[in-house]
Amino acid sequence: MTNETSDTTGTPETSERMQVERLIPADAASIFRVLADPHGHVEIDSSGMLMDATGEPVEAVGDSFVVHMDREALNDYPMGLYDVTVNITTFEPDREIAWTILGEIRPPIGHVYGYRLTPVDGGTLVTSYYDWSDIDPVWKEAAIFPIIPESALRATLGILARTVARNGAAK
Repeated sequence: MTNETSDTTGTPETSERMQVERLIPADAASIFRVLADPHGHVEIDSSGMLMDATGEPVEAVGDSFVVHMDREALNDYPMGLYDVTVNITTFEPDREIAWTILGEIRPPIGHVYGYRLTPVDGGTLVTSYYDWSDIDPVWKEAAIFPIIPESALRATLGILARTVARNGAAK
């Protein structure tokens, strides 16, 4: 089933993809630095699940880092503390970054999180997206998606704007 709406960049939204946008009054390079840094992911997380990260800022597709998680923040599955590996699947400096999660769950789920950055007057239009259209059939049948609600994507953009401003990058 396809929803007939699309964002301002023309990317169609489907019943297996969410995306939200926000104008952030900062240049794309400053925003991208936060998104490429494992600790930046922890800083901007609105779900409360990301506790810490281990690894260096990513520089290419295939790079990865570890995020230390606490599923109790969502209070939906009793997973407690665990680690996941963030594997970068799209990396276009100052334009787009996306990743999938590899964890203890088998088969791997295959959902993708990402950000697209579009320079505009007054800053950067940031599109946060969450796509589960290519997840493993085992997880499609479980009917547990989306795990993160649209409100969490929107809140993360607000935290990203605050984080970038705090880092002195706001225009």
